[in-house]
Amino acid sequence: MPKPHKFNPSTLREYDIRGIVGQTLFPADAHALGLTFGTIVRRAGGHTVATGYDGRLSSPELHASLTQGLRETGCDIIDLGVGPTPMTYFAAYHLKTDAAIMVTGSHNPSDYNGFKMVLKNKPFYGDAIKALGQQSSKGDWDMAPVPARSSQIDIRAAYIARLMQDFVPGRPLNVVWDAGNGSAGEIVQTLVKQLPGTHTVLFGDIDGTFPNHHPDPTVDKNLVQLQAKMKELGADLGIALDGDGDRIGAVDENGTVIRCDMLLALYAAEVIKNQPGATIIGDVKCSGALFSEVARLGGKPLMWNTGHSLVKAKMAETRSPLAGELSGHIFFADKYYGFDDAQYCAVRLLNIVGGSDKQLSRLLAHLPTRLGTPEIRFDVDDAHKFEIARRLKKHLVDAFDGQGYTLCDIDGIRLDGPKGWLLIRPSNTQPAMVARIEAQDPETLALLQNRLEQALAKEQLSLPAENNH
Repeated sequence: MPKPHKFNPSTLREYDIRGIVGQTLFPADAHALGLTFGTIVRRAGGHTVATGYDGRLSSPELHASLTQGLRETGCDIIDLGVGPTPMTYFAAYHLKTDAAIMVTGSHNPSDYNGFKMVLKNKPFYGDAIKALGQQSSKGDWDMAPVPARSSQIDIRAAYIARLMQDFVPGRPLNVVWDAGNGSAGEIVQTLVKQLPGTHTVLFGDIDGTFPNHHPDPTVDKNLVQLQAKMKELGADLGIALDGDGDRIGAVDENGTVIRCDMLLALYAAEVIKNQPGATIIGDVKCSGALFSEVARLGGKPLMWNTGHSLVKAKMAETRSPLAGELSGHIFFADKYYGFDDAQYCAVRLLNIVGGSDKQLSRLLAHLPTRLGTPEIRFDVDDAHKFEIARRLKKHLVDAFDGQGYTLCDIDGIRLDGPKGWLLIRPSNTQPAMVARIEAQDPETLALLQNRLEQALAKEQLSLPAENNH
């Protein structure tokens, strides 16, 4: 019987397990995760687990240790190989497995890695991850007399067929895709061969060192090569993917980056037309313009916590057909399964643009222009970030007292006023704080930024210089 195993507490995060390979995350952690999660699956009456992994250099070893642990509990493994996270989620539905685990560091730097889990097609997160850590530390495992089987299944063709199922041919488009050397590269290169129009794929080879740029499509500097290629080719649309293919970025025909809350507003128009009164969920980092647009369209806007697992759970609770986060996670339960899939979101975006005689910029032109920042991330001590957030809440509430601002503290601190809002929240995936500010005019933007900087100064913190607006 293996010895009990304690995970580094910093790796047990709100919506997944994630750490720095060789510092906080090791193959022994993957093995213990397999033993613990496998036991949980078996005690829930299941026995099959689909597993996949991304293109990071550490992923094959972590995957091997993970599957060994799962097999030792009697779980049969369906090994999907390298691919995007949503393909692993899809496999759980398509193959009717009891659970699925993806080995991925998502959009984090190349030395990070981790695990995203689903059990009976529901996200495994929050208290369940905490309980998993406690269970592992006790060595509370059910071991099988002999390890269960592991079989390899190539599900790529079935996954691409499912993506194409909801594609609606329209006018031919000139599209540039940036796969960022992430694990969706092979899927994208195969997918575009089935799509009409002209498609150019940048950095489609899977390379865990990410030699061309960091695969986070919400950071503008990572889109420079995409914008340049679009300009060169006169493209109608640019699509960028993150390291594991569950987050999307978009660029219009003018080279302008479309923030994902505005992309969500575009999707909402289509979904609400088919489902009047539908609840559309946006996370706390989303623009007020999104929630106003959903209401204008006849939908029910709902602001919710950041985090792919948290959003998916809220979608199921409210029966929402569409949800999204500023970070690029967009979830379609309208015709699809309700998980975040950048490839599927790309297909739905092609439907909208190809089905209109307007270019992408014109489809969004009616939305109010707001001044503001993208996501601003800055490093803080991981062990104290939630405590810092509690103190910042008091500083900010005091600063805005009696000035017509309302507080939303479901996830960090968001203060909404007559002409703008600000947000500050601790990241659940990195040792960082995340801020965003939006306003109708420069004066309000300056006021909000100044108040935030004053609150941060009381904690010996400041916004990064390059993010000052």
